[in-house]
Amino acid sequence: MKLFIHLVELFALLLGSVAHETYHPSKEWVKQRPAPSDHEITLRISLAQPNFDILESHLYAVSDPDSPRYGQHLSMDAVQELTAPNPLALESLNGWLAGHGFDIHGLLRSPSSDWVKIKTTIQKAEDMLNTTYHVWKSNRTGNSLVRTTSWSLPDFLHEHVDLVHPTTMFTGGLQPRATTFPLSDKIPIITPLTDASPDVDPSCNNTITPTCLLQLYNATQYTVQAADKGNQIAISSYLNQFANLADLQEFYANLVPAAVNSSFDVVSINGGQNNQTLSRAGGEANLDTQYAFGLTFPTPATVFTTGGSPPFNPDDNTPTNSNEPYMDWVDFLLTQKHLPQTSDDEQTVPSSFARSVCAKFAILGARGVTLTVSSGDGGVGDGDPNPATSDCLTNDGKNETKFIPAFPASCPFVTSVGGTVNVPERAVDRFGSGGGFSNFFPRPAYQNAAVNGFLKANGDTNKDVAAQGDNFVIFLRGRAVSIGGTSAASPTFAGIVALLNDARMAAGKPPLGFLNPLLYSKGMHAFNDITVGNNPGCGTEGFSCRVGWDAVTGLGTPNFGLLKDIVLRN
Repeated sequence: MKLFIHLVELFALLLGSVAHETYHPSKEWVKQRPAPSDHEITLRISLAQPNFDILESHLYAVSDPDSPRYGQHLSMDAVQELTAPNPLALESLNGWLAGHGFDIHGLLRSPSSDWVKIKTTIQKAEDMLNTTYHVWKSNRTGNSLVRTTSWSLPDFLHEHVDLVHPTTMFTGGLQPRATTFPLSDKIPIITPLTDASPDVDPSCNNTITPTCLLQLYNATQYTVQAADKGNQIAISSYLNQFANLADLQEFYANLVPAAVNSSFDVVSINGGQNNQTLSRAGGEANLDTQYAFGLTFPTPATVFTTGGSPPFNPDDNTPTNSNEPYMDWVDFLLTQKHLPQTSDDEQTVPSSFARSVCAKFAILGARGVTLTVSSGDGGVGDGDPNPATSDCLTNDGKNETKFIPAFPASCPFVTSVGGTVNVPERAVDRFGSGGGFSNFFPRPAYQNAAVNGFLKANGDTNKDVAAQGDNFVIFLRGRAVSIGGTSAASPTFAGIVALLNDARMAAGKPPLGFLNPLLYSKGMHAFNDITVGNNPGCGTEGFSCRVGWDAVTGLGTPNFGLLKDIVLRN
């Protein structure tokens, strides 16, 4: 072993590098100047998982309601065994790192050793990856990042290394694209609704509350039963989005009185903070906690707060590194023996990064976690139906006009949630509910029957289901305000899933875990079909709603009563 590492060290020094990835950032990002050589950076190196296809087969076996293994989720130890890299890959990587002066025994690694973190400087990173890092500035947000557009590795590492990050990831942290729309101090005026269902209060046509959602989705008669039997729900916050407890109590006092004086657990990851100063309350964090937890009270609730460095400021005399807090959150969850059952949380993302993150979502699904994500608010791309002003050009050097799928909604191992509005429901129209077909991930078999009738497209669709997504009343910094976006739809659907898990666990059944194989088979007819609306963008009107599955609202919005009957039979 020691001799092998020394030989690899020698080869690493003698052999040249071969390009591993080249990426063209969107025109939003403007190259400023070379990054300071002493700028500190933490590189995450992810190794290939040769047994991922076996893990994926386990995932589908425990997620398919027709499988005899349905619900028999994998343990942490079983997952770590399946995600371990090839021993040769580990030895090769260790030798290469040792050749560059790293103490391979003192590095931070995942429990299965499929990734390793190294802290270094830009100068050394450039030498290792045969690249040049620059400071890039966003002409949209003004944020700056230290990134490169290509990187290389010695030839003997190519088959073993999937990803080195941060290199070509230009989003400045994997955050939803405009998934919370502007706040309004004015709660919409309540107007009568003559054609609403008698089971739904007329005010729900333009003001959404937890009671509205329970009425709309047929859950008003359900009482939580498994709060002491292991069911949990969690939301995740990043980059200084703080869920405020005082606001939560105001929300509960006004809209969920039974939950007054209840709270949530806070788990800090990578130095994540829990700032309770009222002026620092975050709109998205408050939206997530107030609705996901308000709908599911008294289910035990957790907020994961993940720290991470802010975007690099090129004028700062002490540059900070460019960590990716989203990856830290996923990796933390993968090390936990006990996980929450439900958690809310492409073009701007390099394929290598997207595939690496999506694989981690598959692992969480195999462990029994349902992940819901918002589909985005840009319709089929930029949300602009005007061809004269739309900006949906590819960043592959060809500058072609093309629909732009969203990530992580396009990952086939998450449940992507779009937005609706009004009663009866239609596709949300104040913004375009994200929807389309992936350029990275092939369509999974579980979608074939639903999607084939809509469009002949090969990619995974980034729209599975929908829920109300606008005119939500929340409390923010001591005031009632109105907010919207598919970031409202995702915690709503997560709340419904948590109630389904509650029913299953109260009946002695395991949680649902990865949800989509169930939804696209036995669950297809347990949704309210949305047939009106579209999701504009890229100079077009986008896709249109229709009878059955569509790329705007997916299968539709949930009918909890019907879904509960289905999940209790399986």
